[in-house]
Amino acid sequence: MEIDPFIFRLSIFILSIFVGYYVVWSVTPSLHTPLMSVTNAISSVIIVGAIIAALANSEGKIFNPSTLFGYLAITLAAVNIFGGFLVTQRMLAMYKKKKKDKK
Repeated sequence: MEIDPFIFRLSIFILSIFVGYYVVWSVTPSLHTPLMSVTNAISSVIIVGAIIAALANSEGKIFNPSTLFGYLAITLAAVNIFGGFLVTQRMLAMYKKKKKDKK
């Protein structure tokens, strides 16, 4: 009996969702900022691959699936990077000492 490749890949995808959920929620707050930095680095690699996919227009059509998915991946990865930098900046601001006003 042979397993359908789609079912095999779908089961791996579903298992990776559960593993990712438990890994992210078990991170201590002190490790959150380095984790966000790694996530931003991964997203920058995704943007490079998405640019290649968006520019892979061999058919001469503007709206083919690879172009649309490439632009969608660029948009989502850019939002992820921007949000990651905002969260990292906010986390680092929590560790700064507050300045006291001298009068």
